[in-house]
Amino acid sequence: MALSQTLVNQGTFPSPSFSARGPLSARLLALLRSAPDGDPGLLPLADEAIGRAAGLVHDDDIQLTLFVLYGLHYGSVVETDDAWEWHPSLIALRRHLEAAFEAELRRVVPMPELPEPTSTAVASALFALTSEDSGPGLSRFVASKANREQLAEFLVHRSIYTLKEADPHSWAIPRLTGRAKAALVEIQADEYGGGRPERMHAVIFAGTMRGLGLDDRYGIYVDHVPAVTLASLNMMSMFGLNRRLRGAIAGHLAAFEMTSSIPNGLYARGFRRNGFGEDVTWYFDEHVEADAVHEQIAGRDLAGSLAEDEPALLADILFGAAACLTVDGWASAHLLDAWTAGRSALRVPLAGEPGASGAPSAAGDAAASGA
Repeated sequence: MALSQTLVNQGTFPSPSFSARGPLSARLLALLRSAPDGDPGLLPLADEAIGRAAGLVHDDDIQLTLFVLYGLHYGSVVETDDAWEWHPSLIALRRHLEAAFEAELRRVVPMPELPEPTSTAVASALFALTSEDSGPGLSRFVASKANREQLAEFLVHRSIYTLKEADPHSWAIPRLTGRAKAALVEIQADEYGGGRPERMHAVIFAGTMRGLGLDDRYGIYVDHVPAVTLASLNMMSMFGLNRRLRGAIAGHLAAFEMTSSIPNGLYARGFRRNGFGEDVTWYFDEHVEADAVHEQIAGRDLAGSLAEDEPALLADILFGAAACLTVDGWASAHLLDAWTAGRSALRVPLAGEPGASGAPSAAGDAAASGA
């Protein structure tokens, strides 16, 4: 099964299908079933979707569309002609949506005060920023209260990123130079198992999913998760794929690593409390130790060195870190709010859960649309 997951991540197996969430994503998914030819005229639909959205981060149609567009670069997300990846009309659509998405993030993400552009000052600022993060509320709930159904939901949400763990940040490798590049490669080498495919973090996480009886194929649960879960990965993809945002992806990874070690220890505690063994907790146990090291490398050698070498990127480094905390905080709050209210945190509950059906629940739709 671990080998199966590795092949899926490489795009060897056909990808699962999922449902459109509005006119724009419906048009895109239909288009990808056709031959890549001509100009499909998607920008007017994109403008209509942006105009309808109360907020892009929580808009299902826009976030699914971005998820699919980025998926063309990753593979194993949608099954389509590879020529669509660089089709001018889809690149234009992606850039159009990215401009609106980035503008919203820059408007709503609270920015910290900028430090001096030195490695030590930037690392200190990032550690201070992440120490103020309220994100561990979800990990404390998982550690002390979550039941098996909620643990399964937690993994479904996390699968959207974690079955492709490290890939969004790896886009930054050719976009960096010198010390920052070396630091990123050092971190990513661990994420990809140090040359051992069975130790790749995405593969270990797939084993955690199987331990709870979940399907480990990438994208199989896309219909189940709200827009904000997709937005978290889409933000990483946007930062990583745009060279001008290389500072943001470096800051994002620094914040990501700095807020990982303690929560993963709490997650492992919650799974053990529910009777699961090391085959399930291995993923979380691995991150307790690895990310305690990675946070130092990401803060000082990656983000800090990048700021020293390219001071003009300082503001984006802090923006990327703050955006990581903000958007992932919204995603965590979605789970906590649903669970404390006694309902599923999924748009479509898993089979066997109360309220399970073949269509999104009203509660899930309201949460996903930002209502």
